Amino acid sequence: QVQVVESGGGLVQAGGSLRLSCAAAGNISSVNVMGWYRQAPGKERDLVARLSSSGRADYGDFVKGRFTISRDNAKKTVYLHMNSLEPEDTAVYYCNAEAYDIALGLRVYWGQGTQVTVSS
Repeated sequence: QVQVVESGGGLVQAGGSLRLSCAAAGNISSVNVMGWYRQAPGKERDLVARLSSSGRADYGDFVKGRFTISRDNAKKTVYLHMNSLEPEDTAVYYCNAEAYDIALGLRVYWGQGTQVTVSS
């Protein structure tokens, strides 16, 4: 069984910072791409940032240099450092991991989500 577990969400004032963490664990041999998506009420789930095991990073257009994604491949963990947060960043943030399940092969896993609320 594979688990993707997020942590680090919470309430922050506009202009503040948060760091999200996500760890993949279980019956997996390695993780290819790890990333973060977010979904605000009534809106679609959007890419925030993703990072391949080789170091290629992609960001959503709205990030505008405010967020940085990083990962520790040995720990199968990805981090999202968010600075200059705005009320519009309020959403549930979901971790996504494309991982090689030992039994099933390449699979995509989602975490349960962590709430980020930015107050004005």
